[in-house]
Amino acid sequence: MSAEGLLPTRRARRAASAAGRGFRADIQALRALAIALVVVNHLWPGGLTGGYVGVDVFFVISGFLITSHLVAQLGRTGRIALGRFYARRIRRLLPAALLVLAATAALVAVFLPYPRWERNAVEILASAGYAENWMLAAFAVDYSALNDSASAVQHFWSLSVEEQFYLVWPLTLIAAAVLAARSPRLPLRRVLAVVVGAVGVASLLLSVLSTVQLPAQAYFFTFTRAWEFAAGAAVALSAHRIGLGRRARGLVVAIGFVAIAAAAVLYDKSTPFPGFAAVLPVVGTALVIAGGGPERAWHSAVTGSRPVQWLGGVSYSLYLWHWPLIVLAPFALATARTVVVDLGIVAVALVLAWATKRLVEDPGQRWAWWSVSVRRSVLAMLAGIAAVAVAAAALLVGHAVSAARDTAAVALDVDACTGPAALENAGCDAFAAPASTVMTAANEYFFTPPECGDLLPRLSFSGLLTTRDCDFTPNAPPTEEVWLVGDSHAQQWQGAIFDLARQRGWDVTISFYGGCPVADVAFVGFRGPWAESDRERCRTWSRGVSDAIVQDRPDRVFTSMAARADLVDDGSGRSAQEQFTDGLVSDWSAWRKAGVEVEVIADPPFNGAVRDPDCLAINRSDPLACAVERSLAQPPDPLISAADAMGPGEVGLIDFTERFCRDDLCHVAVGGVPVYFDADHLNLVYVRLLADDIARVVDEGSVRPPG
Repeated sequence: MSAEGLLPTRRARRAASAAGRGFRADIQALRALAIALVVVNHLWPGGLTGGYVGVDVFFVISGFLITSHLVAQLGRTGRIALGRFYARRIRRLLPAALLVLAATAALVAVFLPYPRWERNAVEILASAGYAENWMLAAFAVDYSALNDSASAVQHFWSLSVEEQFYLVWPLTLIAAAVLAARSPRLPLRRVLAVVVGAVGVASLLLSVLSTVQLPAQAYFFTFTRAWEFAAGAAVALSAHRIGLGRRARGLVVAIGFVAIAAAAVLYDKSTPFPGFAAVLPVVGTALVIAGGGPERAWHSAVTGSRPVQWLGGVSYSLYLWHWPLIVLAPFALATARTVVVDLGIVAVALVLAWATKRLVEDPGQRWAWWSVSVRRSVLAMLAGIAAVAVAAAALLVGHAVSAARDTAAVALDVDACTGPAALENAGCDAFAAPASTVMTAANEYFFTPPECGDLLPRLSFSGLLTTRDCDFTPNAPPTEEVWLVGDSHAQQWQGAIFDLARQRGWDVTISFYGGCPVADVAFVGFRGPWAESDRERCRTWSRGVSDAIVQDRPDRVFTSMAARADLVDDGSGRSAQEQFTDGLVSDWSAWRKAGVEVEVIADPPFNGAVRDPDCLAINRSDPLACAVERSLAQPPDPLISAADAMGPGEVGLIDFTERFCRDDLCHVAVGGVPVYFDADHLNLVYVRLLADDIARVVDEGSVRPPG
């Protein structure tokens, strides 16, 4: 979200006036349109699938307004007063932003379960330093992070991009002005136009390439968004040359509005973005600004109306407040979001936005104490950031203390009605018992014990260090050499495998690559297309792991993966289920030929794909409220079809469906123990309670545990 684009204050009006334009009610309306697109998309993403382009609208507005202001200053004085410029940005943006960050930290502590505190605290710190976009880009590299619930300040990524633009753009224009001064034959505006054009073209090319090669990260990169600000700057530099008549200008504005609306309606989460797709809303916004002006136009009856102008006026504060409310409301109300709840969020956000603008945002710009001195503005900024940092640090300390307490308290000594044991006892309330814990530190499926050493360079596949040796028999020869391989849906079973390894003296080798199957298939992506470089890396890793198993000939291999979410396409036209079945059979047959026992752990029922991932946290006392139909939660699994295709006795199939589902319903808690850790992975505690069932399959060769 662009902050300057959101702020229709007197400074914006004076900047426009300096450029000879006057206050732009049409730009105010653009703000209203953009914030409406963003809020509606965040609340009802299925209704307005491309509403996220509202952010791009704000970026263009910001580039136009800031460049208009700076160029006017250059024209009047021949210089840019950097200190005063940055101080004005501080006074304009930080009071409301720091207030929302501090309030959000307090609300997180009150309403969110403590395991969510750490991620929120880190992102609050990043947001206070306007580095949230880089934080999210870093998280996007880690596959596990993709399954985390969004923080309450995730929306600060766009404000971070905006602040970084503010930091660099005046320096860029100053450099252009110096170049023009040294070349008297080159007019200042021409030099500025060349610089702006060069920045825009270079950034757009980088955006296109990054969107293909690094799609998850490209969305947050400052460099892939710079061209959007440059588009607004180009309009600011060329607006005085536009000599179209009133009707032609009206047509240009109409085309611009249509372009923005088309992107908002036609785009969705699968659209490669920003890249080329961002050109449509960016050019549309530029056309609206270029064709508009302070005079009335054909659309003024709507765009100049009091509600639209008011919405544009509170757009910055509305953006700040709406996202924390969306994240926190279900926990505060102890209910899942409904249309009524969402409408309530809108109402509360509008009230808070109005109050923040009137009591904080506008007074903050007029406060005499810091308005008279750049130094005071900077000191006040540092003090405000320090206060937010203290609040974030308190969350981190609270998380550490709570995690240590819960980890020390967790034990696997259970009674007959705890966890899956409750399924075997008629007197137990297996699915209705209140959940004892929800997503504590003890539930972390990815926890790696001290028995697992460093990553093994000798088993580096495609340059990926993914493999560890976990020696549970340091003082004796292992009874078995065991491998556990696959994506994070194999990793989620490691707790039970490690418990068995300790009991039986196994040496366990683990190798995991998130979102990547160990199968001889034409892998395309996980839940969505991956960049070709990532696909190739996955394929190379997968083939490397499979070949290493054949060469090392361990006694036993456990394997699992999210095969139902993996995309495969060999161009044959066959179904993904058929392709996956053949690919799995190919690998498993090779392992069996090498003398390896193969144990296949079927994928558990879906969680976040069929219910709100926070459902149990909201309904701890009534887990039945989160039950969903088995037909939705447990669609056909290629792992099961491949195991059946292998023939009787060829592989051990461990299918725990009956440990999660009964009476055509699949559940989130069994015997008071949460089944899931997050939207996509199992709870470590529940997995460890299934270790005996896994042992039974290993010992007896049964196809499925009794249930």
